[in-house]
Amino acid sequence: LGNGGSTLHALRFLEEHYGDQWTSLTVLLIHSGGYSQRLPNASALGKIFTALPLGDPVLQMLELKLAMYIDFPRHMKPGVLVTCSDDIELYSTGPTETITFDRPGFTALAHPSDVAVGTTHGVFVLDPSSFSGKGGLEYGSCYRFLHKPDVETMQQSGAVCVRERCPQLSCPGSQGDSSTASECVYTDSVFYIDHSTAKLLLGFYKQMGTLCCEIDAYGDFLQALGPGATPDYIKDTRNVSREGSGLVGVRQQLFSLLQGTPLNVIVLNNSQFYHIGTTEEYLFHFTAESKLRFELALQPVAFSIFPDSAKASDQLSIIQSILEPGCVVGPGSVIEYSRIGPQVSVGQGSIVSGCCISFSVDIPSSCFLSSVSVRVTGGVQYVTMAFGVGDDLKRSVKSLSDLHSLQFFGASLPECLDLWSIEASDQLFSSKDTLLGLWTARIFPVCSTLSESVRMSLDMLSSVQHKSALNLSGFQLLSVEEMLTYKDVEDMLKFRRQIYDEICLQRQKEKSDF
Repeated sequence: LGNGGSTLHALRFLEEHYGDQWTSLTVLLIHSGGYSQRLPNASALGKIFTALPLGDPVLQMLELKLAMYIDFPRHMKPGVLVTCSDDIELYSTGPTETITFDRPGFTALAHPSDVAVGTTHGVFVLDPSSFSGKGGLEYGSCYRFLHKPDVETMQQSGAVCVRERCPQLSCPGSQGDSSTASECVYTDSVFYIDHSTAKLLLGFYKQMGTLCCEIDAYGDFLQALGPGATPDYIKDTRNVSREGSGLVGVRQQLFSLLQGTPLNVIVLNNSQFYHIGTTEEYLFHFTAESKLRFELALQPVAFSIFPDSAKASDQLSIIQSILEPGCVVGPGSVIEYSRIGPQVSVGQGSIVSGCCISFSVDIPSSCFLSSVSVRVTGGVQYVTMAFGVGDDLKRSVKSLSDLHSLQFFGASLPECLDLWSIEASDQLFSSKDTLLGLWTARIFPVCSTLSESVRMSLDMLSSVQHKSALNLSGFQLLSVEEMLTYKDVEDMLKFRRQIYDEICLQRQKEKSDF
């Protein structure tokens, strides 16, 4: 559980697979994306395979990561470079400045960010004697690392800096004037572990045997580092999605193991860190006037068949999809890996992923639709998850009496269940550990065709919108959690391949006609 546990697991695999040879390897380790509860169209295949509205054919996050880090191996001693799959780091350095990973212990990249951004990221308390805040790139040391701290903690610990032209992190709603001096903090992204420290962590993992709790590679590794590290975080489990048994004990052991290990920081003063891990960020960066969209030249229509009649607004994102003449897509919406028929209207600010919609329908605004191929009892079947883009899939309650606090597309979950003739009981939820939430609620019908599964899920949204009854009691119903258990990845990729082949054929036809 957790990206820390998976990092340790990967280290053990490397040693088993390469033997003594692994001591000389430079390794890029990307966490593929976990449950992706805040961007569920990436849940089935992993955030690292998120399609970008860029390239012909389209690039995925994996290719972008490899392009961004292409220069690193030449300036890196044996060790492991750890990164997430939903962030993008763009930076500019001088012609003679090089990012080098060659120091003992941990070495992390640091980016200037709004103080507000620091509350949802890792923040470095830099040793003031080791950096000036000037120039494109500086090597310094970190006194202490804070994990998702509040503003007061950042100020009290000396993490807040005042600097000229503090760049704004291009996050939703970020407006700041970058021409004046302003307060900022230095936030984390990629970090490197030298080989001897990686070996130390591997020894700890072998000694532990099995980990029964969620370890975070950022919070649990980095908070133990630097001369100012304190064990205060060990008992703080607020940012843990599943605590598991023995978390406090495991953190205590990690703290003892890593205490005194240096945390070197490469300060990239002229850099931007972008996160695309939530539906809000995804829509903002792909469809709005975001800085990232400009810097990467993201396209409104990428490797798709898009009818001339439907003039492409700049404020949308169509990725490897086939849209038939007559369909309408509202501004601020993303369509990926989908086939949209002629009588389909998509509202504003919606996400449609992996869907086949061959019938006449108005898809509401701020709606999230993502289809998953499943094998529950043999053959391939289809389920489409449908939510409001702002619905909180991470939120859970502990008893049925609290279900009213869960919101589904603007209504309380019990209201929705009544409309759908579904009984609110313990059997409604798939989770074994009494976490009752939208993620574990068995509410989505299993259908024999992709198109029918989309129709049923849109009927669910329509019934909630118009307060009209829709009887789902005769269907086999799955939760999102179960969709991932039963997912048929090959069938999902086959559907994507069919769209790809059709686009290529259409391109060839257009060339020969021309």
